[in-house]
Amino acid sequence: MNSKVKFQLSAMMFLEFFIWGGWFVTLGPFLGNNLNASGAETAMAYSTQSWGAIIAPFIIGLIADRFFNAERILGVLHLVGAGLMHLMYGSENFAVFYPYVLGYMILYMPTLALVNSVAFNQMKNPSKEFPLVRVFGTAGWILAGWIISLAFQWDSIENIEAGFLKNTFLMVSIASVVLGIFSFTLPKTPPTVSKDDKRSIGQLLGLDALKLLKDKNFLVFFISSILICIPLAFYYQHIGTFLTESNVENSTAWASLGQFSEIFFMLLLPFFFKKYGFKKTILVGMLAWTLRYVLFSFGDSGELFFMLVLGIALHGICYDFFFVSGQIYTDSKAGEKYKSAAQGLITLATYGVGMLIGFWVAGKIYDEFVQIDGTALWEKVWIYPAIFALAVFVVFALLFKNEKIEYKT
Repeated sequence: MNSKVKFQLSAMMFLEFFIWGGWFVTLGPFLGNNLNASGAETAMAYSTQSWGAIIAPFIIGLIADRFFNAERILGVLHLVGAGLMHLMYGSENFAVFYPYVLGYMILYMPTLALVNSVAFNQMKNPSKEFPLVRVFGTAGWILAGWIISLAFQWDSIENIEAGFLKNTFLMVSIASVVLGIFSFTLPKTPPTVSKDDKRSIGQLLGLDALKLLKDKNFLVFFISSILICIPLAFYYQHIGTFLTESNVENSTAWASLGQFSEIFFMLLLPFFFKKYGFKKTILVGMLAWTLRYVLFSFGDSGELFFMLVLGIALHGICYDFFFVSGQIYTDSKAGEKYKSAAQGLITLATYGVGMLIGFWVAGKIYDEFVQIDGTALWEKVWIYPAIFALAVFVVFALLFKNEKIEYKT
């Protein structure tokens, strides 16, 4: 991979995750403060991510992989998405806002697979080259948070009440136009499946990977992956609102600490995986979710602010030790025939089914503890995902039989 291609792929990843990080973290405070959305309505908005993840395989498996170059459909999706994001910027109530965010996420979620497809198509040794490109995506997410918090302070308590958070949608709309146009200059990535391919729809969508569920260990992992995404949804849905209501200034910048942590623990993961194995690694990831929510429950913006910071910083362990380890485990169990299908199945189960349930539950629990002044009793809200994550930890520890997984670098 030459320097020009590496720059193109790095810029693609940077913009892809700048776009996601530029509005998703602050969505909760925006909806609650500017559109007067309830917890259930906020859950509906965040659930569009899950609906997008569920629909994405149809767009990729039935359209992108058969008829169009990946970089071209990536460009079209982001250009159309830019229009929807601009409509979200101008929305004045939730009823108008929701169809736009639903349409946007149905278009955005397939692009996560498309950018990977474009990148992998240019790499001779993806296991070594991909992390060096993908890290620019994390940098994009972090920069988006810094622009919101440090450059323009749209997420300050005064500016949130004044309605400045809607500017995040305008910023992301512009970034989407840039990536949409830039995508047409990316290296060509032709369809991977012939138009005349006679495989069934189920095969094209990767449903053949369901055969892996016959393995009891993989079945336990699969079900645990769905269940752990229920407490995970609490974090994505509530972190922005939680920090804002805790009077944390520059809350979006503080939330980006989780992405710095993600980079650090991603580098640590190979060592931990080789030394302690898959089961212990993933159990640490599960336990970290429980610890994070306990810290959130008892932390505050005063003397115990360090507990909030530590809870955010645990994101690297929470995400890397569970999800990245899970991807490695899935790859090892699938074999060459089902590699792509198996990864798609896990993505559908986690970001689709698991988080869809999680967003709904998180909305219900939030509404249960909203006070008269509109703020929530967070010490009670966070206890629920903490207990649930601990229960998943116990079930996985008891039912999953340890097995050696080779980690290839």
